[in-house]
Amino acid sequence: MNDSKKYGFTTTILHSDRQKPIEHGSLHKPIHTSVAFGYKDARDLAAVFQGRQPGYRYGRQGNPTVTALEDKITKMEDGNATICFATGMAAIAAVVQALLRNGDHVVSSAFLFGNTNSLWQTVNAQGADVSMADATDVAQVEAALTPATRIVFVETIANPRTQVADLARIGRLCRERGILYIVDNTMTSPYLFQPKTVDASLVINALTKSIGGHGNALGGSVTDTGLYDWTRYPNIVDSYKRFAPAQWGVAQIRAKGLRDFGGSLGPEAAHHLAVGAETMALRVGRECVNAMALATMLEADERIAAVHYPGLQSHPQHALATDLFDACGGLFSFELKDGIDCFDYLNRLKLGIPASNLGDTRTLVIPVAHTIFYEMGPERRARMGIAESLIRVSVGIEDTADLLEDFSQALDA
Repeated sequence: MNDSKKYGFTTTILHSDRQKPIEHGSLHKPIHTSVAFGYKDARDLAAVFQGRQPGYRYGRQGNPTVTALEDKITKMEDGNATICFATGMAAIAAVVQALLRNGDHVVSSAFLFGNTNSLWQTVNAQGADVSMADATDVAQVEAALTPATRIVFVETIANPRTQVADLARIGRLCRERGILYIVDNTMTSPYLFQPKTVDASLVINALTKSIGGHGNALGGSVTDTGLYDWTRYPNIVDSYKRFAPAQWGVAQIRAKGLRDFGGSLGPEAAHHLAVGAETMALRVGRECVNAMALATMLEADERIAAVHYPGLQSHPQHALATDLFDACGGLFSFELKDGIDCFDYLNRLKLGIPASNLGDTRTLVIPVAHTIFYEMGPERRARMGIAESLIRVSVGIEDTADLLEDFSQALDA
């Protein structure tokens, strides 16, 4: 494969392992299960520990199989470097632990995945102030900034109500102010959107979802896009300034977030995720088609109170989503009208599986208020627009006609 040639998205993923030598001519990077890595010359071991020479020290800090996956994700996001973690939440938490200090301030989108919202509550209790802002409006993000603001954090499309952040304008704001801009790309995936195009500094991906896509491995990643000037960030430890400034952030996150907190991705999971990524374009493309068809059908049904999907013209950020993304993803949510029990409806589905994951090849459904947002309580859910009858749908790759028939018959029954 010619390194100098620019290939398409899927071709690049399929052949990325072969950019470096692979043992025995294997087409996939093999699964390296060793925890320790030995050196014939002890000086080489010391050089690796000191960062003067590439290599592996200990499985918690890196592994050849994981490195191959990191290289794939870096290419997907057109970034400088990627660090993989055991889960998407471990990736977000590692950034927080590595880069925030007591007295720092974070502005976060108010429309967040439930566990990320919970993490910000923990961060707030530990001494870093967190303000929640309506990220669909850059003016509200700007109004929340303070002199101590270090990070602005948003999701591309919010889970589960699908609000779309004002990504490009927030990116310009952060660039002008020298603020680290972190974008969680899980809901769109690198196939539909590259946050680097809106000036993102760091990109989060929950690899479990669309990138792995088969519900058989957990994982998360942080990618440095190369756009942020780390000399402007005040919390870099002096020992990591021995590297080129473009590497400061990654070096500190890998040491303080991965090494010290230990949320390491295992080689077996990394292999599953890397193989799953090869078919991401095929899967995500099909999921988008199915999601659009299903959301359109439900929106036209008088028994449905509301459908939340950026692909629909009725969505408040439809025009924004159309400008930003190649398509609007495979997740939407809808509300049943009063008198229709959400549990009874879900139990009548034959193909939709009640489960909490998303980005799977199978269609998964979940009653949001009663499960993943239950801890927030009714008042907080109401402020976030989470209706008690809200059902989240992660659309799979089933035949479109079969899905339409299944969601329709569950209403008819």
